[in-house]
Amino acid sequence: MSTENVEGKPSNLGERGRTRSSTFLRVVQPMFNHSIFTSAVSPAAERIRFILGEEDDSPAPPQLFTELDELLAVDGQEMEWKETARWIKFEEKVEQGGERWSKPHVATLSLHSLFELRTCMEKGSIMLDREASSLPQLVEMIVDHQIETGLLKPELKDKVTYTLLRKHRHQTKKSNLRSLADIGKTVSSASRMFTNPDNGSPAMTHRNLTSSSLNDISDKPEKDQLKNKFMKKLPRDAEASNVLVGEVDFLDTPFIAFVRLQQAVMLGALTEVPVPTRFLFILLGPKGKAKSYHEIGRAIATLMSDEVFHDIAYKAKDRHDLIAGIDEFLDEVIVLPPGEWDPAIRIEPPKSLPSSDKRKNMYSGGENVQMNGDTPHDGGHGGGGHGDCEELQRTGRFCGGLIKDIKRKAPFFASDFYDALNIQALSAILFIYLATVTNAITFGGLLGDATDNMQGVLESFLGTAVSGAIFCLFAGQPLTILSSTGPVLVFERLLFNFSKDNNFDYLEFRLWIGLWSAFLCLILVATDASFLVQYFTRFTEEGFSSLISFIFIYDAFKKMIKLADYYPINSNFKVGYNTLFSCACVPPDPGEGITLCVYACFVFGGRCRLLACKFSACCHGPQELVLFFLKNCATEFDVSLPEVF
Repeated sequence: MSTENVEGKPSNLGERGRTRSSTFLRVVQPMFNHSIFTSAVSPAAERIRFILGEEDDSPAPPQLFTELDELLAVDGQEMEWKETARWIKFEEKVEQGGERWSKPHVATLSLHSLFELRTCMEKGSIMLDREASSLPQLVEMIVDHQIETGLLKPELKDKVTYTLLRKHRHQTKKSNLRSLADIGKTVSSASRMFTNPDNGSPAMTHRNLTSSSLNDISDKPEKDQLKNKFMKKLPRDAEASNVLVGEVDFLDTPFIAFVRLQQAVMLGALTEVPVPTRFLFILLGPKGKAKSYHEIGRAIATLMSDEVFHDIAYKAKDRHDLIAGIDEFLDEVIVLPPGEWDPAIRIEPPKSLPSSDKRKNMYSGGENVQMNGDTPHDGGHGGGGHGDCEELQRTGRFCGGLIKDIKRKAPFFASDFYDALNIQALSAILFIYLATVTNAITFGGLLGDATDNMQGVLESFLGTAVSGAIFCLFAGQPLTILSSTGPVLVFERLLFNFSKDNNFDYLEFRLWIGLWSAFLCLILVATDASFLVQYFTRFTEEGFSSLISFIFIYDAFKKMIKLADYYPINSNFKVGYNTLFSCACVPPDPGEGITLCVYACFVFGGRCRLLACKFSACCHGPQELVLFFLKNCATEFDVSLPEVF
């Protein structure tokens, strides 16, 4: 038999070739839909536009917690569902050894796994808005649907059910050591189920489902779930998305199911945290492809954490809506070439997350829907990356921007303060306090040196406390830290020198500068002059930073040169001269210091030499120097000098 290739030419590939060719076309077809040879708007984009643009009075979909469980042998015992990764916004993996979680990182997926996931959605069971109250009921519903659609043989029902109801072991749980009797009971129960011809009877199924190795079918959360501190990272209305993947030896074709429940239901110990489950994805396949199953599980879990696909999954009405969501994700995917990047490197989450509103509005707005970053760029004005945000728009009214800021901040004003009344904020509070105190001490000391102690540490403390409190209460930005900085220090030093050179009162001059600065700030607020910030670029900030840096570097060299002038280096100094130096009362040349020297030697005797070295002076020399030395000697030995001195 002959088939035709992509170009329409005959090809003698036989039945196997026809199958591979049709699979290739199914995978590549969505890529052709967005190629340059087709229309600008693909059918998938039209479908997503209809889904996301549909007006709905229901509340926004809640946050999803996604957990990936794999069917593994735990501690060399029977197979159990083991948690290997979890997602809120970013991926966290169980580190090798299974003792701790990794840091959150951006999930990196292979393009092949996304294509395989798309194929799974095409061939597997898609069950939307189903009702179930427990995990066994949900599993039975899925298995019966697979049998009805011809995707699963009836004789495999009990084996699949038994596998899906295995116990779930989460990362928070430690390995439980069980007795040999319990292990033997579990193995014998499993072997009877797979070998007994009567295992299809309801009585036998019920007896096997109550085995100690199966999952706790209670709909109430366990104690370990309630004690999990990870729950604090989730909002109260969060829901769960569970992904189960694994390989078994009794299946010839993959068992695939995607389920969305009508209402989120607590399914016992299925999830690490006590969160009701809304979505369930199951992939069981033949042996030998565990790595592929793992990557497909990571792909669907990453898709569920994507904001656009997250909304599509909640609003999808059939299989084609979900496939269109995968196509939209593929349109935004960026591929890294192999060999130029190490997949083992984990990408740290960005400091500021890009908003997904642009992707959503691209479909809901209904204008110029294009793919893969081809959205037309706005005719920018060189605004330095500030964007067209509401805060930088001029109102044209007196204090219009201030009024809008108050209205925008008023609903969150109180929460900015009482949200800090949490034990988790204690470390941040202590850090900010110490950072502010040390900064005030450092710059307070430098200000004291620069202004002859007219401003010092105490003034720096008081100014930081008063201005910081007023700013936090009335500026609407309680997390902004106010303190002295390098430019302030340079300004104060230059101002002090200017005042000193022109015989101005420094503190009075400084007061008038502060009053005029406050007056000018009020004028800027009243006239909405802050909108001019959108025209500032990083060049402005870096220019001021460079100026301050040059000023500090100049001051450092200036002080070094002055030290050389004040304390000149003795180029004739030799180390051997240290032992030849002495300090003794030797009669000097006739002068006014002779009488004082003689008296000093007479009063203090042999101690004169020692004291001369101690006070860096000698008994002979100018009268002022000798007097200084005598007074220090008298204080040291408690001796009264005659009135003549």
